[in-house]
Amino acid sequence: MSSTVILLGASFIKLAQVLATRSDFFNDEYLIELKELHDQLPPMNKEEFEAVYKESFSEKNCFKTFDKKPLASASIGQVHSAYLHDGTKVAVKLRRATIVQQVKVDIHILNFFNNLFRPFFSTYTKNSIDAVISEFSKMILQEVSFHNELHNLKSFSEVYANSGITFPKPYEEYCCDCALVMSYEEGFRFDDKENLQKYDIDFHAIIRKLINFYTDQMLLEGYFHADPHPGNLLVSKEGELILLDFGMVKRVPNTTRVAIIELIKAANEQNYELYISANKRLGTVAYEAPTAELAEFSAKMFAIFSNENLTSESMQQLAFDVLASTKDLPFKLPSDAIYILRVSAIIEGLGTTYIENFNGIKDILPTLQENIPKALGAKSFSELITQGIKDTPFILQNIQTTFQKVAENDIELKLSDDQLYWVAKEVKNYAKSLLGGFIFIAAGFFILLYDKELKEIALVLFIIGALRIYFKR
Repeated sequence: MSSTVILLGASFIKLAQVLATRSDFFNDEYLIELKELHDQLPPMNKEEFEAVYKESFSEKNCFKTFDKKPLASASIGQVHSAYLHDGTKVAVKLRRATIVQQVKVDIHILNFFNNLFRPFFSTYTKNSIDAVISEFSKMILQEVSFHNELHNLKSFSEVYANSGITFPKPYEEYCCDCALVMSYEEGFRFDDKENLQKYDIDFHAIIRKLINFYTDQMLLEGYFHADPHPGNLLVSKEGELILLDFGMVKRVPNTTRVAIIELIKAANEQNYELYISANKRLGTVAYEAPTAELAEFSAKMFAIFSNENLTSESMQQLAFDVLASTKDLPFKLPSDAIYILRVSAIIEGLGTTYIENFNGIKDILPTLQENIPKALGAKSFSELITQGIKDTPFILQNIQTTFQKVAENDIELKLSDDQLYWVAKEVKNYAKSLLGGFIFIAAGFFILLYDKELKEIALVLFIIGALRIYFKR
């Protein structure tokens, strides 16, 4: 199975890497095959390796020794161990020789089939597919640039310097667009149960640490590592987490971050109205979606996730049944949500590796709930009072400005992108119907002028056109 995915190329490998974490979906036979896609892909052949190495280091006398046999080989590149002249052990990541061209071909193929089948999809499905392809194309092109990955590694290490997570240290003087030289980090794969048990590492503790770290990334900073599969997550003998591979790092707009926080808060409190409102602002539900039907859907989902007696398998089956009943509701997949969903799926999959009946909603939600006040910038009572006193002059000024604008009839109405899209769609549909009516009427007059003997046909066309216009008023 893994060999078939490899033949399809890097883009399909990225999808399969998510599936490889889902022990709740696949049995061990499939998982063993899929896990090879994390870091055990076939390496470059000798000619390709020599070409990439020469391009990267031909003018630099970087290494005292260099092991040509890769430690790991993934979809974008492969990693070798080496020693600098001062004796420092480093990891050297080399980009695959033809990966840039392969990725560009994958993107062209995806766009070709999207354009081919686009007419058969609904408006919301079209928009979701377009968002997925656009975001994927942008991200994977960034991922094949090691200049971009070096920048991500440096930025991420600075933002999360106090996170308690270990990141590799880059040696910038030896790096280029097709090679990265970093400190060599020792550890076991996150899903290596045998070694984690051998060194008596608490599974629950590392899962909790990972969830807390991603909570900080998603809710507090809005800056997250979007590829935390087991090949990129190591655990040291001391139980410390080590994060690798920064080709897929994503920033989330503040509006999206706040919408996610409110979504989690609403799910925890089972607040249907806030849950629907947050979904609309997040962009996963169309602006004009019927609130009553969405509330019914939300109630069913909340009932499932609050049932402590369900196993992960039965919960998933119930969730799929509920989702199948909502196929006509205008759900969407905005670009900002694509990688958030990918990360969520991977982390939930890692949880199922160690914790029986682990479920992303029931097991992660309490941790997220604990972080919501901090994510929203909650302050102590004394801090709120102090801040309120400081802000009083500005609040009074804003009130005065508002009254002045009301008096001058200078109030502006701002619409969100979703609202504008809905208005444009409604106007377009209305105009198309009116245009159709006028065409029928015009055709009736044309036939009558052409041949008065066809007045019955002309009358029928005129009536059809008039009715179309009348019922669209």
